[in-house]
Amino acid sequence: MSDSIFAGGGGENYGEPQELLLKYANRHGLIAGATGTGKTVTLQILAESFSANGVPVFMSDVKGDLSGLAVAGSETAKPHASFMDRAKTIGFAGYRYEGFPVTFWDLYGEQGHPVRATVAEMGPLLLSRLMELSEAQEGILNIAFRVADEQGLPLLDLKDLQALLVWVGENRAELSLRYGNVSTASIGAIQRRRLVLENQGAVQFFGEPALELSDLFLTDAEGRGRINILAADKLMGSPRLYATFLLWMLSELFETLPEVGDPEKPRLVFFFDEAHLLFDDAPKALIDKVEQVARLIRSKGVGVYFCTQNPGDVPDDILGQLGNRVQHALRAFTARDRRELRQAAETYRDNPRFSTEQAIREVGVGEAVTSFLVKKGMPGVVERTLIRPPSSQLGPLAVADRRGVMAASPVAGKYDQTLDRDSAYEMLAKRAETAAKAAEEAEKAEEDAGMAEREYRAGRRYSGSRVGRSTAKPARKRSSRSDSVGEVFAKSFARQLGTRSGKALVRGIFGTLFSGR
Repeated sequence: MSDSIFAGGGGENYGEPQELLLKYANRHGLIAGATGTGKTVTLQILAESFSANGVPVFMSDVKGDLSGLAVAGSETAKPHASFMDRAKTIGFAGYRYEGFPVTFWDLYGEQGHPVRATVAEMGPLLLSRLMELSEAQEGILNIAFRVADEQGLPLLDLKDLQALLVWVGENRAELSLRYGNVSTASIGAIQRRRLVLENQGAVQFFGEPALELSDLFLTDAEGRGRINILAADKLMGSPRLYATFLLWMLSELFETLPEVGDPEKPRLVFFFDEAHLLFDDAPKALIDKVEQVARLIRSKGVGVYFCTQNPGDVPDDILGQLGNRVQHALRAFTARDRRELRQAAETYRDNPRFSTEQAIREVGVGEAVTSFLVKKGMPGVVERTLIRPPSSQLGPLAVADRRGVMAASPVAGKYDQTLDRDSAYEMLAKRAETAAKAAEEAEKAEEDAGMAEREYRAGRRYSGSRVGRSTAKPARKRSSRSDSVGEVFAKSFARQLGTRSGKALVRGIFGTLFSGR
């Protein structure tokens, strides 16, 4: 282990060797460049280097190419034959082929261990973003979450959310008085968006057992950090689910990890590939919260690296916090391309030896313009760099090999079986059954009372005198008809509004549940 990561070096027409200092690695970073310029390899070599230095990594595999991290590369497999030559050219001493400890994850449970989160943990803000709700609909969803917290109704999966929304609709009059207008039209719209979410496969994501964040911080017997790879090739078919899931993970890390200040190396490095999906059409309120998390999470020892095609995909306020940068080539065919290229070049500290704008346009595959934080956290001077070769296999892992890695994983079997315990759906169903039974018994009692009264009156008319008349009083008539199921719910709800059952529930910056789960 060392105190830095060797990112690449020079040769003729290149600058000094470039290193990422581990003590500044939690100050975030950017990996940018057009398609086919080498971003995936840069992700691979950074993940290898962090792992070798005992730092766990979480990254998504959008194209299916990163699974090769689990096995060593080979000189006989193209294009590895040229990697030894490049290592010598850039002065990469000790370069060798090796595999790294990898844990595969998959929201669909097909190419990795299942990843789940509960609806309660996702929170109303991120869930509203996921379902593309309007402001009014988001408000009603917040009311539903508030009621669930106050009444001790666990929201674990989407059927829990469905049942809760039905209950909110049935009791909308009482809820509107306390929290604001609750309309059936908005509830119906939320239910339709929930159905769309189910059809997109989210039903497999919401539930238990939920992911334990501690499983992302594991190391192997040699002290190398495990590289957690999320299979995202299929997930990219639902880009909003992909972006919201990664944002949820980031918020969970932010809310649960303790402050560590400025550690000698990060506790975890989080790579956010296809970062533009996070910011596309995102409301300003959400972007502001992402900025806040990015600014504060570094004190928790977590480094966040955004990977995207163009630096302009990342809002300026967040881009300004990304101190470590690897910029691969950008194309400049149109006036807009040239403008974006110029803006990207302006975010680097100038090198008097060359034009940054021209260098970004000219660097080839496997080359980049780099700038890493140096002493006192200052941005380093921009340099043209030959990126170091990876030690692990380039390209995807064979299916059989992937299964072998999963079988040997430290979390094998932990998340495979879905857990379906009593939650909001079952609790509300029991309440409905109890209320219906009570209403039925009340109706029967009322009928019995009516029959007794009729018999009493009939007997009185027949006798014509007090002699032989029964002195038994008729059953007391109910002053009103029995309550409906909805009325029973409403009265029960009114009695419980001022109380909280179960543990105290705390929601964080994104509305996610992070304490008292």
